[in-house]
Amino acid sequence: MAKMTKSQMMATLAEESGLAKKDVVMLLEKMTNMAYKHVKSDGEFTLPGIGKLVKKHRAARAGRNPATGATIQIPAKTVVKFRVAKAAKEAIL
Repeated sequence: MAKMTKSQMMATLAEESGLAKKDVVMLLEKMTNMAYKHVKSDGEFTLPGIGKLVKKHRAARAGRNPATGATIQIPAKTVVKFRVAKAAKEAIL
């Protein structure tokens, strides 16, 4: 299968787990909200066997506008990065 949509994922998880589709949707929404909350407060959230969401601070830096070549100042900001777990890397290779 190429790219799986959210509804296809929910249907597959419901079918394979034996749960109702609305229960699977609710579980995924709760897990997503929990991940956002923990990354915001603790700086990271781990999905065992899959990877980790990590909050990082990116410092201000100089950049270039590719259209004009003019130097611009890029402000500092906080970003979320995903680090793939070793088990996931090994399972794919």
